[in-house]
Amino acid sequence: MHKHLLGFLLITPWLANAQTTTHFTVKGTLGKHDAPAKVYLLRDNAVADSATLKNGTFELKGTTVAPIMADLIFRPKGRLGSLSDPMKDRAHLFLEPGTLSIVSPDSLAHATIKGGPVNTDYARLNESTKPILAHIQALGADVQKATVQQRQDPAFNEQVKRQFDGLTTQYVTANYAFIKANPTSWVSLHALLDMQMRDLPQYTVVGPLYEALSPTLKNSPQGRTYGELVRGLKAVAIGAQAPDFSQQTPEGKTVSLHDYRGKYVLVDFWASWCGPCREENPTVVKAYSRYKGHNFEVVGVSLDSEKDRAKWVQAIQDDKLPWTQVSDLKGFENAAARSYYVSGIPQNYLIDPTGKIVAANLKGNELEATLAKYIK
Repeated sequence: MHKHLLGFLLITPWLANAQTTTHFTVKGTLGKHDAPAKVYLLRDNAVADSATLKNGTFELKGTTVAPIMADLIFRPKGRLGSLSDPMKDRAHLFLEPGTLSIVSPDSLAHATIKGGPVNTDYARLNESTKPILAHIQALGADVQKATVQQRQDPAFNEQVKRQFDGLTTQYVTANYAFIKANPTSWVSLHALLDMQMRDLPQYTVVGPLYEALSPTLKNSPQGRTYGELVRGLKAVAIGAQAPDFSQQTPEGKTVSLHDYRGKYVLVDFWASWCGPCREENPTVVKAYSRYKGHNFEVVGVSLDSEKDRAKWVQAIQDDKLPWTQVSDLKGFENAAARSYYVSGIPQNYLIDPTGKIVAANLKGNELEATLAKYIK
């Protein structure tokens, strides 16, 4: 208890002055590297500073108005090259007031990072997820070693998918546990934002986590943006009335959600370019074939863009999707997707005959199990 209190007292001055510009310094030692070796500091995927190493040492300085995630990239030959290269030797850290220390015998990959309370929190989060990420990496290595015959085996692919989904769930759960236990930490806000890319946010899960965050975090620019998402998710939570929408089929016919009032309808958000969506389509086809004569319909909403119209139409044919398909061909700016606060696909909502949302994000066996519960 005293340890947590001490941590809070250390960070309180920063919380009270969150909008005040403060200075940070990043000091590091990477073995004995000399010029032309350089370290680059990236903020928002843009170079904010760089330093040439001298006898392994470097120093970077800057200012920030709030703790922010940044990347360090080490280039032994100096030239940065493409920022999107995932193979670059890099390290993640938070820029916060004071001095951060980076020490390694050779590279950023083996570096020990020490800083203030935010980076200490970040290290604790990383330590809790380290075993899970190790298992994910091992699973990837096993797939790489698999034979061509194994990779073409549906049973093998299903097993890998099941293992990967299970590990992803563990990773997301660990992050949510950290957020719940650390509502005043800037790392919690970062983790909440990061989980959007790994887990389709549901109001029942992320709503309470967001509401428990400190006022400082919620009032930050990122916190306010996430707050808008939470309010939107609440509007399409289980039990809410489904937002109506009208879009056109590939043939140009306008279809509205309210046309299906009186039936159960699965609104299925997908796109031709979305691999996981295409993998999930056979599951939806199977469910549709079983329940289509039982007051049940599916409406597919594509997040394809105008330039991909032909690919959208071809995907409908290739995947043999017999239900109504609509889109405004505006990609992730699709009006229906925006009204449902869709941040990733595949995503779906099951709506009952009264227009109420009764389930969401149904995949695999869960889709048929849920339909069996509602449709007799």
